[in-house]
Amino acid sequence: MTSPDAGARGGNGAARRGAGLRLALTTLTVLPVRPGPVDRAAAAGAMRLAPAVGALVGLGSGAVLVAAAALTGAPLVAGGLAAGAAVLLTRGLHLDGLADTVDALGSYRRGAAGLAVMRQADIGPFGVAALVLTLLVQAAALAALAGRSPLGALAAAAAAGAAGRLAAGFACRRGLPAARSDGLGALVAGTVGPAALALGFLATAALAVPAVPGRWWQGPVAVAVALAAAVLLVRHAVRRFGGVTGDVLGAAVEVAVTVTLVGLLPR
Repeated sequence: MTSPDAGARGGNGAARRGAGLRLALTTLTVLPVRPGPVDRAAAAGAMRLAPAVGALVGLGSGAVLVAAAALTGAPLVAGGLAAGAAVLLTRGLHLDGLADTVDALGSYRRGAAGLAVMRQADIGPFGVAALVLTLLVQAAALAALAGRSPLGALAAAAAAGAAGRLAAGFACRRGLPAARSDGLGALVAGTVGPAALALGFLATAALAVPAVPGRWWQGPVAVAVALAAAVLLVRHAVRRFGGVTGDVLGAAVEVAVTVTLVGLLPR
């Protein structure tokens, strides 16, 4: 017989998982989900579920890619529309973080001075260049992937979306501090343990396998390289600013998505 205390613990666990899922969906997508509690427990759950949410965003982008390629016969147009769909599905949140992070890094300022640059409302030349380059590379890579089977194109887009959000999880791994005491970075910093990261990598690598027919290893390698690039970026940001911020998480997402897409290109 289940004790009342065990039932309460199970209910609390289900409630925490539900809060984490709602936070992941409301933060990482435009889906009209009713918001739930926003605390460290929910943040930890959200970051653990982020790769799954990223895969859903990637599937949406991949569906646009496949449909647009079939309707227009123009891979570059399809790639541009697919990249735009990913921006719409995420409200451009990660691109905004990328621009702010690159502006702050490009200012060569450290600590609080660098964080002040990151918080400015306008986008500087470094940030604009990062946005243009990132979107161009993503659109071109998606265009190249449009020639694959629908399954391969969908798998590639989903794997890239999952890898990007897993990179945010690596930026929130235990031991990395937040750069500020407020904001998204302070809420999620240090909330993800090694088991969740390992499981997320295995799932994302498996998702990437069918993205490259006949070269089963290329997908997992692309995911691993993308995560390594994001980890290096986060490490550099932590040295410069003293910790992670929400903008740094967004930058890690976009770097990992872009590197994964390029790594999945036909050889």
